[in-house]
Amino acid sequence: MTKSLHRRSFLSKAALAGLTGSAFFSNYGTVLSAAVEKMPRHSNPSTLKITDVKCGFVRGALYVKVYTNQDIFGCGEAVDAIHGTYHLVKRLGGQIKGENPLNPNRLAEQLRKGAFFGGAQSGVFVAVLTAIETALWDITGKVFGVPVYQLLGGKFRDKIRVYCDTALYTSRNPSPQDYAQAARGAVDRGYTAVKFDVDDGGDPNKYDRFNWTASPAEIDRMYNAIAAVREEVGKGIDICVDMHGRYDYITGVKMARMYEDLDLMWLEEPIPADNPNLYQKLTQQTSTPICTGENVYLAYGFVNILKEGGADIIMPDIQKAGGLGEAQRIANLSNLFYVPFSPHMVASFLGAMASCHVCASVPNFQIMEWQIYMDTDQMWQDIVTYDGERTSDGFIKLSEKPGIGVEINEEGMRKYAVKDVPFFE
Repeated sequence: MTKSLHRRSFLSKAALAGLTGSAFFSNYGTVLSAAVEKMPRHSNPSTLKITDVKCGFVRGALYVKVYTNQDIFGCGEAVDAIHGTYHLVKRLGGQIKGENPLNPNRLAEQLRKGAFFGGAQSGVFVAVLTAIETALWDITGKVFGVPVYQLLGGKFRDKIRVYCDTALYTSRNPSPQDYAQAARGAVDRGYTAVKFDVDDGGDPNKYDRFNWTASPAEIDRMYNAIAAVREEVGKGIDICVDMHGRYDYITGVKMARMYEDLDLMWLEEPIPADNPNLYQKLTQQTSTPICTGENVYLAYGFVNILKEGGADIIMPDIQKAGGLGEAQRIANLSNLFYVPFSPHMVASFLGAMASCHVCASVPNFQIMEWQIYMDTDQMWQDIVTYDGERTSDGFIKLSEKPGIGVEINEEGMRKYAVKDVPFFE
C-alpha cells in the first residue's frame, strides 16, 4: 500500500474530525471504530490514479488490466478485432495514465474523441477501447464496493438467460440427424434455447466460394437441418439460426420465408449488415424475426438500423461495440423502438459476466449467447478466476461481488498465450 490514504483511514479521519470533546470520543469511539472496520477496505477515491495498462492475448481475445496507485486493478476483455493491437493498448493506456479511473464514461469519450480525426471509430480501435473501458468499470465497482450493474443504475433481473451455440460448425458436412442430436445434447444440459450456423463454405453444392446465391441443394440443406432440430426439441425450445451475412438478398428472403413454419426465435444476418436499407426490405418480406448487429460499432452504428426498421432484434457484441456504458446506451436506444436486446457473446467468463451486468441493467434484454465449448474446454476454466457456478438451467446468475466479479488468471492464461506477443508486460 502506498502513502495515499486507503478508504478505511480516509473515512476514519473524516469521521473523527467531525467529533469534538473527549467525552464524546469515550462514548462513541468503540462504536465508530467498529463501523469503520466493517467498511470496504478500498482506497480514498479522490486520490486514485491509473499507473499502468497491461495486456495479454489468448486465441482470439484481448485481456487488459488497468493498474492504480492503491493496489486496486480492473479487468476487461475484447474479441475478434484485436489481432496485432498490443501497441494500441499501450498507446491508449499511456493517454490515461495519471487519470482517476472512476470516470469510465468520461475517459472512454476522451479516448474516442481524441482519435476522431484518425478515423478510429470502428474496428480494432473500438475493440481495444472496449477492453479498457470495461476494466475502468471493474475498478469503480471495487472501489465503491458494489457490483457494476449498480453503477449502471440497478438491475431488472437477478439472472441472465443464455442460448447455447452448439458449435456444430466445427463438424464437416453435418447431417440433419447431427443437428438434432446436438440440439438434444444442449437441451439435456438445461438450455432452453439453441443456435446453429447453417452457412457452410465447404458445402459441395455451392456454385462457387464467391457466389452468394445459394443453390437449391444448399437451401434444402439449410432448411432440413433446422427442421430436424425443431422436430427433436419440440415447440418449447427457442431456436436461433445464423447465416453469418454470407448470402445475397434473394437467398436471405427465400430462407427467411422457408423458416417461417419452424417458428424461429430469429434468423441472424442472412445478408451482410452494412446496408440498413436492405435490411429494412428484408424484414418487410417475412414474419421470421431478423437479428443483426454483432459487427456494428458504437451506438451511432445502430441509429439507422433501428430508425429504418432494419432489425427485429439487435445483437451488439459487448466485447467490441465500445464498452459497458456504450452497450447500455445501445440497449436504451433500441428500447425506444421496442426492439429486444440480445447480445452476441464469444468471450471468456470475464466477458460473459461483464455483459451480464449490462443485460441486467436494461428493461429490453431478451437473451445472451453462450458457447457450449465453454462448458467442456478446460481453457475457459483456466484463464479466469470465479468461484461460482458458470451456468445453471440455461441461466447465468448475476454476480453480487464488487466490480465485475470475475478476475483474469494470468498464470492460467500463460500456457494459452499468443506466442511472440508481450504478455502483461
